[in-house]
Amino acid sequence: MDLRTGFATVLESLAPGLPLDDTRWQALAPLLRLQHLATGEAVLLQGQQPQAFYAVVQGEIEARFSGLDGQVSVLETMRPPRLFGLAGFVCRQPSRYEAVALRPSVLIAIGPAAYARLMDELPGFARALMQEFAGRFAGTLGLLAASRHATAAERLLLGLQQLDQERGEPLPGEPGWRRLRVSQAELAALANVSRQTVNEWLGQQAREGRLRQAYRCILWRPPAPGAGAAAPFTGS
Repeated sequence: MDLRTGFATVLESLAPGLPLDDTRWQALAPLLRLQHLATGEAVLLQGQQPQAFYAVVQGEIEARFSGLDGQVSVLETMRPPRLFGLAGFVCRQPSRYEAVALRPSVLIAIGPAAYARLMDELPGFARALMQEFAGRFAGTLGLLAASRHATAAERLLLGLQQLDQERGEPLPGEPGWRRLRVSQAELAALANVSRQTVNEWLGQQAREGRLRQAYRCILWRPPAPGAGAAAPFTGS
């Protein structure tokens, strides 16, 4: 994938119709950089201040952090056209996590000059970026509230709904069903439950016909708004 095609895909995911014409692109292109990562290669290091933020245009990046005891926790698996690293970059603070390629991947690095031009000279970009991260913040607040008051089943359902909003896609030929690429480890970290609990809950939901599990993804039919957890969860 070339730089312009990859970046246009990122813009389209943020806000369809942003005006990246030839003149704007010619000014912006020298400020962007394609970065190729091999499997296992890191692009952000925990505790290091980012010099850019990134857009995934090919491959798969895992965000994870290590605790004081050395235990590694997976925060998120990021696939195209996901943005990451913006908070540390903008706030000039050390990254709270590391980002590692799970397979050969291609990123677009957006450094200070490119960020300034996009914010100041591309109409609609700042509003689109604000909406993107406001949505993520709202989802995080919802999960924080759920972690204090909700059952494991409710937290898992909320986690699936948040991930579906971020990366879900319609399942061809099955109206109402969605494909969600997520690992059990990622869902467990998001809902603050054990992987065993995730496995038991997914199994129960599958037996009740609400979802199906496939390789590194979940096929599911999201409940209607306000429906909540469809049935009590009796697992651990």
